[in-house]
Amino acid sequence: MIEIAVGILIGLCALGAGVGNGLIVSRTVEGVARQPEARGALQTIMFIGVGLVEALPIIGVVFGFILLGR
Repeated sequence: MIEIAVGILIGLCALGAGVGNGLIVSRTVEGVARQPEARGALQTIMFIGVGLVEALPIIGVVFGFILLGR
C-alpha cells in the first residue's frame, strides 16, 4: 500500500512542478513581449522561480524514499 502512496506522491509532485514551470515561463514570455528591455531582469527572476518550483518534486522523491525505507 505504501508503494502506491509513494507513486501517487511523486506523480502529483511532478504534475505540480510541470504546471508551475509552465505558468512561470509563460508569464516571463508575456513580460518580455511587452517590455523587451526588461528581458535580463525577467529571465533572472524566472530562473529563481523555476529553481524554487523544482524543489517540490525533489522533496517529494526524498519523502517517498523515506517512506519506502520503513
